[in-house]
Amino acid sequence: MKIVNLVEDTKGGDCLNEHGLSFYVETKKHRLLVDSGATDMFVRNAEMLGVDLAKVDTFILSHGHYDHSGGLTAFAKIAPNAKIYLKVSAGGEHYHLMPELEKYIGIDKRIMELPQVVKVSGNMQIDDELFLFTDINGKRYPEWSNRELVKKVGDKFVRDDFVHEQCLVISQENRRLLMSGCAHNGILSILDKYSELFGAYPDTVISGFHMMKKTALTDEETEYIKQTARELMKTKALFYTGHCTGQRAFEIMKEVMGEQLRGFHSGSVLEAE
Repeated sequence: MKIVNLVEDTKGGDCLNEHGLSFYVETKKHRLLVDSGATDMFVRNAEMLGVDLAKVDTFILSHGHYDHSGGLTAFAKIAPNAKIYLKVSAGGEHYHLMPELEKYIGIDKRIMELPQVVKVSGNMQIDDELFLFTDINGKRYPEWSNRELVKKVGDKFVRDDFVHEQCLVISQENRRLLMSGCAHNGILSILDKYSELFGAYPDTVISGFHMMKKTALTDEETEYIKQTARELMKTKALFYTGHCTGQRAFEIMKEVMGEQLRGFHSGSVLEAE
């Protein structure tokens, strides 16, 4: 399996970077993209990395935010026959609500009308390699990270419940890779759901952990991050993280997890061990 990070927040080599996330994955049967970053920057990075996006047959949108879907209309022109799997609720009115500022962070509404879009309402077995799961009901997530994220229902803002989030499981030679975008429902909640579905934990996990914070972490928040790292270690999986995890949170977790936790950046080639 070949896994390449096409765009991420941190620069790698000659590749461009932005606040966004996009992965290219080659399996025995598929060439797929998971997310498309905030703009079409991933297209330019793909060219530099020798990735032919026109050969991609499957696109998975992890959730309905602009920094994961911004390049999707550009991709749809490059690979018009590729199926695009997204949650039926991905086109909702998603906002970052700050004091005296309402910022729309949802997807381009035109995406929902693309003819190649497959609107997912629940778990979906695409084929023997690809499986999507959703409806992550656990509440083990960093409380501070989602506090300002809301959705608009009618003329009112309510806290986002992230029902538009879905996770991809790739099965290959009796090993499984779990991919998530930002894990807004919490990486521990996602792993709980995975364990419920598969009766075990994945071999490799690629996901943002959404622990980024503009201000300093409190002692309580730092301890939460350490405890999360301890819980992740118990799964015996190899974890890759970046994007919304935050550098400070990554450093804290790395001290606990060692080589069981690795980072990625634009242009990274990852190993699914």
